[in-house]
Amino acid sequence: MVANNSFQMITDDKLHTAENNTVAENNTAANNTAANGNMAAESKFCTVGTGYRIQIPQPKKRHFFQKITGWPILSVLVCSLIILGCIFAPLIANHDPTAFYLDSLNEAPNREFLFGTDSLGRDLFSILFYGGRTSISIGLLSAAIMAVIGIIYGSISGIAHSKVDSVMMRIAEMCGSIPTILIILILTAIFPAGNILNMSVVIGISGWFTLARIVRSEVRQIRNSDYVLYARCSGGGLLYVIWRHLVPNFLSAVMFILISNIGSAIMMESTLSFLGLGLPVEILSWGSMLSLAGKALLMNTWWVIVIPGVFLIVTLLCITNIGHFIRKETKRWSNL
Repeated sequence: MVANNSFQMITDDKLHTAENNTVAENNTAANNTAANGNMAAESKFCTVGTGYRIQIPQPKKRHFFQKITGWPILSVLVCSLIILGCIFAPLIANHDPTAFYLDSLNEAPNREFLFGTDSLGRDLFSILFYGGRTSISIGLLSAAIMAVIGIIYGSISGIAHSKVDSVMMRIAEMCGSIPTILIILILTAIFPAGNILNMSVVIGISGWFTLARIVRSEVRQIRNSDYVLYARCSGGGLLYVIWRHLVPNFLSAVMFILISNIGSAIMMESTLSFLGLGLPVEILSWGSMLSLAGKALLMNTWWVIVIPGVFLIVTLLCITNIGHFIRKETKRWSNL
């Protein structure tokens, strides 16, 4: 009985071993068949042809003209030409801009006087480029004053406590609600606008309110960042934190306002001079040229109004177009 059981166990082991060997052989045969099939498929679908080479996708390179598509190229060129003409005014002017040619009063454009003369006998062609120096200088100085006041005021308001921030913003909003002309009338009583510096200060003090509100909004969003908190905990002063950590992070967001303020200041100077509140006639500027528009209308001397007005409008349009382009490019970094 024991022998029969032992014989049965040995027989079962041999059967299992034979079955395992059969399964292994079948798997090996299947693998070999699959491998042979793949090799056959590869041999059947080999790429052939004259000059065949493996194609590696390359990133598409953009040409220079594709990169500058959408840039305000025309505005930059025209604005650059006007600025260069003002810089090299002594080389371009064909007459003394301060001279009075009494025998050529109100002359229409001709070969000698390319843009004609005004009621004082001055050459408009020469005055345009010399006067552009004054107008552009006032625009740059006024924009710089607006930037300094607006950035510092807005940064302090953004960092300060909510109650202080609320008071500072209400002050800025109340001042911004007052008409600009009325503020300038008050300031001109304190700082008579008889020279370039005083005019720039008056325009700069009356135009920083919008910039301060935008700077405050940007600062409120980044004031709790790690690098700002670390700088304040390390003993960094207020001006240090503003200059080293806040300004570099919101400058791109307000750059379009800084550029647009240049055009706004030039336009404001021309408006004040036209109303008789700006620079005197003896100081050459585009605004002082337009201050003679009243006499020009009465005497039907259209060139005294049209030519300086065209220069002023073209300059303002170019600056505005450049400012809008900068706003569009930097919009993705701003959360406004």
